Amino acid sequence: LAVKHWVRNLVTAPCGFSLATSRGRFFPDFVAELVDGRVAVVEYKGALLLPNPYEIEKRQVGELWARASDGRAAFGWLMHTQQGLGLSQQLDQVLA
Repeated sequence: LAVKHWVRNLVTAPCGFSLATSRGRFFPDFVAELVDGRVAVVEYKGALLLPNPYEIEKRQVGELWARASDGRAAFGWLMHTQQGLGLSQQLDQVLA
């Protein structure tokens, strides 16, 4: 198992984890500490929201944050199904 601890992220400052966006702050749905010491942040979205420009921005910000972490963080943008993968398969990819 890759997850040591996880929490449902609070959607309030200063308690919740957030990333900066053009409209303020984005509070992803879940934050986890992984067994290997990395931090994983996960956002779950319904397919109807995919074309929304602000949702696209949030995904891009999360992906940029993870890339800039030097391997210390992972970001997942999960949906019920995505590219033929179910939720657990998507989560496995994020945590790999």
